Amino acid sequence: MKIIFADEYIVVAHKPGGLLSVPGRGPEKQDCLSARLRRIYLDMPEQPAVHRLDMATSGLLVFARTKAVHRNLSCQFERREVEKFYEAVVEGFVPQETGEIRLAFRLDVENRPLQIYDPERGKPGITRWQRLAVQDRTTRLRLQPLTGRTHQLRLHCAHHLGLNCPIVGDFFYGSGKDGTRMLLHATDLAFHHPQNGEWLQFHSPAQF
Repeated sequence: MKIIFADEYIVVAHKPGGLLSVPGRGPEKQDCLSARLRRIYLDMPEQPAVHRLDMATSGLLVFARTKAVHRNLSCQFERREVEKFYEAVVEGFVPQETGEIRLAFRLDVENRPLQIYDPERGKPGITRWQRLAVQDRTTRLRLQPLTGRTHQLRLHCAHHLGLNCPIVGDFFYGSGKDGTRMLLHATDLAFHHPQNGEWLQFHSPAQF
C-alpha cells in the first residue's frame, strides 16, 4: 500500500495486486485497503471506498474521509465525470490500433463471481482501448472504461465479441492460475475535488 495524496477530505492510494479493496465475507477476508487506511485515518467513515478494483488488479483508488464527500464522489462516478485509465498486457496480437467495445453481461449465478455475456438481461459495459505495443506474443493496451461493471475490462478483453485476447495472468477468463500476477493496473484517475471543485489528476505507472 502506498498513499499518493491525502487531505482532510480524500485519500488517494495505490492498491497492490493481491489485496482486497474492501472487506469480504469471513474473518480471513477482512484485511483490505480500506481497513488499512481506516487504521491511519481514524475519522474515516465505516465504508470509505467510492469504487473498487478486483483483488488481482493493482493501481489507484480514491477514498472519502466524510460521508458528505463519499456522496459527492459517488455522484461524480454515477454521472461519468471521473476519468479512469488502465494499462494491461493481453495474450495474443491485437491487430487494430484503437477501438471501442460494447458488451452487456451479468453475474453467472451458478459460477460466482464470474460474469457472462447476456445481451438481453445483462447490463451494458463500454470500454475504449488503444494499442501501445506488441511484444513476445502479447499486446500492451491502454484501457478506458466508460462504465464500471464487475470484471468489465477482463471480460471485454477475453470475450470473442471483444478483443478475444485475455489479460495475461487472468485466472477467471484467461490461462492464468490463481495466485499468479494479473497484468492489469489502474494507471490514471481524475475527478473534481469534492470541496473546491479543482480538477485533480493522479498517475501511477504500471510495474510490468
